[in-house]
Amino acid sequence: MEYNYPKFTKEMKQTHTILIPNMAILQFRILKAALEKEGYKVEILNNCGSEVAQLGLKYVHNDTCYPALLVIGQFLDALNSGRYDLDRTALLITQTGGGCRASNYIHLLRKALVKAGYPQVPVASLNFSGLEKDSGFKLTLKLARKALASVFYGDLIMALRNQCKPYEVHEGDTLAMTEKWIAACQKWMKADCNYSARDMKKQFPVICRDFASIPLNRVPKVKVGIVGEIYVKYSPLGNNELEKFLESEDCEVNMPGLMGFLEYCIFNMGEDVTLYGGKANTRRVMNLLLRYLDGIEIAAGKALSENGFHAPARFAVLKTLPEGVIGMGAKMGEGWLLTAEMIELIESGYENIVCAQPFGCLPNHVVGKGMVNRLRAMHPTSNITPIDYDPSATRVNQENRIKLMLSVARERLQQKNAPVQPMELYGETPRVEHHIPDAMAGSAL
Repeated sequence: MEYNYPKFTKEMKQTHTILIPNMAILQFRILKAALEKEGYKVEILNNCGSEVAQLGLKYVHNDTCYPALLVIGQFLDALNSGRYDLDRTALLITQTGGGCRASNYIHLLRKALVKAGYPQVPVASLNFSGLEKDSGFKLTLKLARKALASVFYGDLIMALRNQCKPYEVHEGDTLAMTEKWIAACQKWMKADCNYSARDMKKQFPVICRDFASIPLNRVPKVKVGIVGEIYVKYSPLGNNELEKFLESEDCEVNMPGLMGFLEYCIFNMGEDVTLYGGKANTRRVMNLLLRYLDGIEIAAGKALSENGFHAPARFAVLKTLPEGVIGMGAKMGEGWLLTAEMIELIESGYENIVCAQPFGCLPNHVVGKGMVNRLRAMHPTSNITPIDYDPSATRVNQENRIKLMLSVARERLQQKNAPVQPMELYGETPRVEHHIPDAMAGSAL
């Protein structure tokens, strides 16, 4: 029997609190302010722990991919907490619109809500592909521009934070600076300013200069990149606080920005026309949008470089890196982008990489773990460790595998920075050979 699930209506915008699962925390905090300016009441969930995964397993089939288990489990755990008026609460979930099962999470979530006893809770969809057309949650042009600005600002602040925190002279300076600029970005979203391309290009250098004023002691440290499936890559719930663990191991972390994934999705819409046919106008529109975003990326990279920070490669460069390694038609499980990000990290000096792989996403294992041997052949110094994340994998085992990777990284760093020593310091006496002309051989010296 088909169940008539409740829809998120326009009227609910005024009455309901919308819960959002946590993923890219800095970017989502800015996006929250943009949604609030549009009249939505929004809360980003922070409830974590093993009980969230177990709750997801209870209401979703265990063959479902790990990110779906966590997202649905986190929603149900929040509804179980008693903190919310269940007749005035809604849930917001993203839909990619592509071949990923994330497009169908919304249906799994609705079924789980009925099973858990919350049939009245509506689910809204955030998507760029026209799915859920009858939803009262509308992504207007203004909100879409603010969403892009939230990602650009969040990516920039994340990159600056990660490059400053391991080297700060005074503990807490970087966190304070991060909070200062997140609050500023939130204020801009609510004041309807600084979200246009022109405004962002003006603000990027200001933000970078402010971070550059933090006193730093740039001693050599192990540099680690994080790649993987989009949810477990960013979400502390999905990756067992991987970023925090690497920071505790005295590493500098490089996590490629969320904007690269959005551009990847846009690019694929145009590339599908090239590979499989379709409307040429679709490809032209996607290319125009990518050029618009590239102009903003150039400005962000310039601001980083001019203030002494590492600037990640633009998407226009990123998409050329996998040539000869993986085809551009591989676009499931983060597809060729995941491989491209690993190549970019290696070539940028972040040759130690954790590849976060969730249970239930075979394409992600193919384009991640499946590419490791090829990348090692291309870059012999690369030190890549795929880590599986699923309900049965323990945090201790995951961290122990990462520690093995870090031990290799520290040994290489030590060798790279070891001073050249005279030979006698190693217990050897340099041998000096005296060459005597033949005419003098045998004569007394």
